[in-house]
Amino acid sequence: MRNKIYDILKEKYKNNSNLFKHMLAVEACMSELAKYFNENIEKWQIAGLIHDYDYLETKDNIEKHGKLTVNKFRGIVDDDILHAVEAHSGNIERKNLMDKALFSCDPLTGLIVASTLMHPTRKIENVDVKFVLNRFKEKRFAAGANRESIRDCETMGISLKDFIEICLNSMKAISKEIGL
Repeated sequence: MRNKIYDILKEKYKNNSNLFKHMLAVEACMSELAKYFNENIEKWQIAGLIHDYDYLETKDNIEKHGKLTVNKFRGIVDDDILHAVEAHSGNIERKNLMDKALFSCDPLTGLIVASTLMHPTRKIENVDVKFVLNRFKEKRFAAGANRESIRDCETMGISLKDFIEICLNSMKAISKEIGL
């Protein structure tokens, strides 16, 4: 199933590689978080992969973000995945770990990418948790990476530091795919 969805996204976002890379980064983070929480890895991966499927159509209308994705993938993926996708935009309540993880790791991937791009080496392999945490504290840096959403990881019983470490390492593992 993952390969079929990957192909759909790759075709849709062939002219927007940064958004496609973002979805791959969130997929990687969700996979590692599923392992950490002993949850269904494939479900969490798929949630991360499809979470911004409708972004281009809904970027100017956040109330619709996630809803088009739900319509596209209903009957293809499980309802709990669709709930996480819709909940990540803040439009419906986050009810479980998958919902909360997607909500928090979505902006964190952006912060990690921005941190990497401002690192002296511009290589994710040289970025460490301390470097990302320092950027996290700079309110103007990567202002679009909502710090409250990232810090919401603590509602899952994981520290901000550990959350960043898991996501950073998952992104390092796919650095070539995401161009970092």
